[in-house]
Amino acid sequence: MNKKILSWCLFDFANSSYSAVIAAVIFPVYYANRIVGNASGQGDVWWGRAIAVSMALVAVSSPFLGGIADYAKIRKRLLFLYTVVCILAVSSLSFLHKGMVVEGFALIILANMGMEGGLVFYNSFLPEIAGPAYQGRVSAWGFAIGYAGSIASLILALYLINKGLLNMTWLMVALFFAIFSLPAFLFLPEDGKERTGVFHAAAAGFRYTGKTFRKIWSNREQKKFLIAYLIYEDGVNTVIVFSSIFAATTLHFTPTELILVYLIVQATALAGAFLMAKPTDYRGPKKVASLSLCLWVIVSIAAFFVIEKWHFFIVASIAGLGLGTVQAATRAFYAQFIPEGQESEYFGVYSLVGKSSAIAGPLVFGYLSSTFGSQRPAVLSIALFFLIGLAILRTVKGGGPNVKVQNLK
Repeated sequence: MNKKILSWCLFDFANSSYSAVIAAVIFPVYYANRIVGNASGQGDVWWGRAIAVSMALVAVSSPFLGGIADYAKIRKRLLFLYTVVCILAVSSLSFLHKGMVVEGFALIILANMGMEGGLVFYNSFLPEIAGPAYQGRVSAWGFAIGYAGSIASLILALYLINKGLLNMTWLMVALFFAIFSLPAFLFLPEDGKERTGVFHAAAAGFRYTGKTFRKIWSNREQKKFLIAYLIYEDGVNTVIVFSSIFAATTLHFTPTELILVYLIVQATALAGAFLMAKPTDYRGPKKVASLSLCLWVIVSIAAFFVIEKWHFFIVASIAGLGLGTVQAATRAFYAQFIPEGQESEYFGVYSLVGKSSAIAGPLVFGYLSSTFGSQRPAVLSIALFFLIGLAILRTVKGGGPNVKVQNLK
């Protein structure tokens, strides 16, 4: 593994501290239950709104910024800027206390925009650092090392919480992200010489992005792929942002138990990502993604019937196997469509679809939770996202093994 690939993977290790502690496990429960209050489901509603608004803003801006990054050759600088925004916003979470609903809402929007917006530029390095024959496994390595980062940051969070230092947890995440993202800014390919100034690039980026989107949308297979991705990724994102709140509110998990169950999820996700890395190249990302979606359907239905905590541990362990696999395989599948030199633009559109898929699910979950006074109907609704997305994905041509990979056998 060369230093470019390693530093790219380490960025996933770094930002996974945010994904695990802030987006998935500890902060959602803290915000919904302690900052807002979730007795009537209002915590679910506010958290769903924060995620939906931030993702909508990222979705709208990502293709535009992707075009700017390619045209002005400032991809790496934009990745740095978004990373800094996320780190500063996460650091500021330590100032929140009960009743600061709007302030927490604003900070999580900023932090999530910094994190998710930066992934547009991070993902766009994949075709540049890995050839077509290896993109599937490199994509999976990134997710797998990211899960290792989640595990490490959650262990640190568990230590701080047990010491009664909950607010220090947010500062730990910010520091973790800052330190382990440094290799990416040192070793990933540098920005090229600017073709023009940023303002001119903005206008050109807008034109190029529109052209790219029209080109993708006019291609029948790419259009079907993106529609499928939009739907099933909505299910994935909803599970990620609400699983801990469901466990804490409905199943009465303690913070320590939440961390333990998520550590199990990350461990099984890491194992799944590594186990399916080569099959993604040799068998094709379409088969791997389809298998993972079948697993997610089973998990969503099983979660509806969970009563005991140990049941949830089992369901979560199974869910972890498909978590990194479906995301890595989807990214590798999409990379097969991208022309050389248009990586940021294409991944800008990919991000537009991916982030748009985090809008409807959280809003639906929050609405069903508050309407029925129970989170179980909201959990069951997620299975529909996976079923519909899988059905459409199966009709997409492509996503098979790379020809060069076949020749290496």
